[in-house]
Amino acid sequence: MSLTDPVADMLTRIRNACSAGHRRVDIPVSKVKIEVARLLRDNHYIVDYKLLDDGAHGVLRLYLKYHNELPVIRELRRVSTPGLRRYVKCRELPRVKNGLGMAIVSTPKGLMTDREARSANLGGELLAVVW
Repeated sequence: MSLTDPVADMLTRIRNACSAGHRRVDIPVSKVKIEVARLLRDNHYIVDYKLLDDGAHGVLRLYLKYHNELPVIRELRRVSTPGLRRYVKCRELPRVKNGLGMAIVSTPKGLMTDREARSANLGGELLAVVW
């Protein structure tokens, strides 16, 4: 099966696992997905992630984080899609939920949060927002 938007598939799997109350979710691996998982872990939206080998393809296992039996991730939304790319300048980077959430931005220096991109004075493709 061919996926046209693997990042959106990853975000949907995380969203579905959170709403179902699962403690972990398995996702087909790619370099971009590993970087998204790293950003989610570094900003305390997930507990951790691991790379597993299941034969021909790898699997990225995310361990979801809960607080008082409620998922820490309230909303996870894809912004830029393959059909409609959304590029933003440094000054146009959104403050998600007035700074309580984060935006994931693909910059020339790699994937980073909106805060990191703002401090590095970089713009790029706005991949997703999390809160």
